[in-house]
Amino acid sequence: MKYALVAIICFLQYNLHAQKPCEYGTNVVDSIGSYKATKEYVVHERNFAGKSSYIFFSLVNSDGTPLLNLQQIEKSADFIKANCFDNNSKIYLQLTNGKVVTLIHDKEESCGTMIAVNEESKYSRLLSGSFMFMQGSIEALKEAPVSLIRIKYTTETIDYIFKKELVSELTKVTYEPENYFVNYLKCIE
Repeated sequence: MKYALVAIICFLQYNLHAQKPCEYGTNVVDSIGSYKATKEYVVHERNFAGKSSYIFFSLVNSDGTPLLNLQQIEKSADFIKANCFDNNSKIYLQLTNGKVVTLIHDKEESCGTMIAVNEESKYSRLLSGSFMFMQGSIEALKEAPVSLIRIKYTTETIDYIFKKELVSELTKVTYEPENYFVNYLKCIE
């Protein structure tokens, strides 16, 4: 009995220390309402043949409504095709347990912004969107890691494979995209 008690205490201590801390980029409560957003987190990065693509996630709780903010940045010396979000845009998250979770765009149409970066002789396109969690999706995302994300833009659908571990060339930080929701959904509850 004594060994069982020690084993349980050790297990609980390990689980408490293994959880990721919540880091907020914004945390505001005022007379209008409350808004809490986690810091941006790199979930996808690709650098190939002079072109770069980055996807950042941030979890938001806006007056009790949980949202996923997605920010996509593309850099290239060539023309960058615009991808847009509209009221039909969705994010599909394929979980490692076989479930698929769907997030719905918040209906605000956006095609992003093109910015010239003169120092690098490149262009950057920045696209942002907010996506709402459907009923039951938060519980499913807490259960299993994400293996694939499918983003349905206005004119096309693109798949991105999530890695277990990503060492970002941009930020020089190691990220765990597969476990993003498992580790950080608790931050907006």
